[in-house]
Amino acid sequence: MAPPPPPPRRAALLLAGLLLLLALAGSAFPGATATGVFQVRRKFPVGVGGGAAGANISALRAHDGTRHGRLLAAADLPLGGLGLPTDTGLYYTEVKLGTPPKRYYVQVDTGSDILWVNCITCEQCPRKSGLGLDLTLYDPKASSTGSTVMCDQGFCAATFGGRLPKCSANVPCEYSVTYGDGSSTVGSFVNDALQFDQVTGDGQTQPANASVIFGCGAQQGGDLGSSSQALDGILGFGEANTSMLSQLATAGKVKKIFAHCLDTVKGGGIFAIGDVVQPKVKTTPLVADKPHYNVNLKTIDVGGTTLELPTDIFKPDDKKGTIIDSGTTLTYLPELVFKKVMLAVFNKHQDITFHDVQDFLCFQYPGSVDDGFPTITFHFEDDLALHVYPHEYFFPNGNDVYCVGFQNGALQSKDGKDIVLMGDLVLSNKLVVYDLENRVIGWTDYNCSSSIKIKDDKTGTTSTVNSHDLSSGSKFHWHMSLVLLVTMHSDISQE
Repeated sequence: MAPPPPPPRRAALLLAGLLLLLALAGSAFPGATATGVFQVRRKFPVGVGGGAAGANISALRAHDGTRHGRLLAAADLPLGGLGLPTDTGLYYTEVKLGTPPKRYYVQVDTGSDILWVNCITCEQCPRKSGLGLDLTLYDPKASSTGSTVMCDQGFCAATFGGRLPKCSANVPCEYSVTYGDGSSTVGSFVNDALQFDQVTGDGQTQPANASVIFGCGAQQGGDLGSSSQALDGILGFGEANTSMLSQLATAGKVKKIFAHCLDTVKGGGIFAIGDVVQPKVKTTPLVADKPHYNVNLKTIDVGGTTLELPTDIFKPDDKKGTIIDSGTTLTYLPELVFKKVMLAVFNKHQDITFHDVQDFLCFQYPGSVDDGFPTITFHFEDDLALHVYPHEYFFPNGNDVYCVGFQNGALQSKDGKDIVLMGDLVLSNKLVVYDLENRVIGWTDYNCSSSIKIKDDKTGTTSTVNSHDLSSGSKFHWHMSLVLLVTMHSDISQE
């Protein structure tokens, strides 16, 4: 089943939607499970102008075996950056790959399902980044634990739905990912050691290792090859079996639960893998058989008044529904919903003059937007509410100018025009928990510069995971200028 096409406007490379079935036979890494921590920072947004059949059964059996016997711990992924369109735009983290381990900076992407890094064979890949980061090309031959995944292996067959044509011994399993703005990555899958930080106590971690399959990118196109915004690769945090999270869970290393808390006040925040026990969050079910984090949106209130909308406007199907995606900066609404929301928001400010700034609806307002505008509340299945305050759906652009963080989906994409896509601005300053074990997602308003408690299934104890702002110590300075955020949709195929 193909993923629903998202709107084309977005904070680069996150809604990648890869429907990949993965047989992880041979990739299980025995031993006690752990929680992991990765250094996460924020990337600048895109600027404007200036063995096939039996492999699945084997994987299921291996998966069941590890689930029954595992004792799971937690992982901490320190965050950096500021989730505003006028600032950074995407989160990134440090991962260590290979033996001996080398550091790579990868974008954290909750909407895609593979980890890939630039490969030593890539001639056009950036060697420097305008983000002030030293980039590294991955060399499988320089790692004593690295190996190439061949096209006749179970992983490759499961990823592409069967044995590939013209596949023969010693032919690598290739991939090709193309994004909606024309950016792309092509390369081959490899298997190597991943080092991550296991939570061992309050604010304490220790290195842990696992074997994972990821992409070795040989050719990058579009913005992925731009030295001004370059990273070493992308870390997909989707729920397909190809994702790093799924591989670590299958290997008995972590629970398939992660959480983030994005701090737009001080920057940075919290990103962790594991069972969050404090604060408690109320949850709503994830819609079954969807490639993204889809939920059932029921109604929308503006200032306490429920909008009158068609009863089926949020019904989840191939071209409708609601997606929660921390990788998207803005929020996209179907045209009718967008117009109803805007009319209600500005109902008491009909004298405001609007102007267009690089396709954003902006206006001047000298006072506090929180005092002058209403709270918007999204109501989901099982009585879960998402309160979005004026400072979260507006963003400042200097000199008392504010711009609207909601976008009319009909102007962004023909195929995605009826989808609700909820991004960073409405998810910020909230702890959001993705519990894929129980197929639910939940959130609560939270101070993202504080800490959370995660349970260690090995000992039954809880540990504190603190907030981080890695970007505060980075080498570069962010320029506060309004940019056009481009939504990307990716497709994966055999090259």
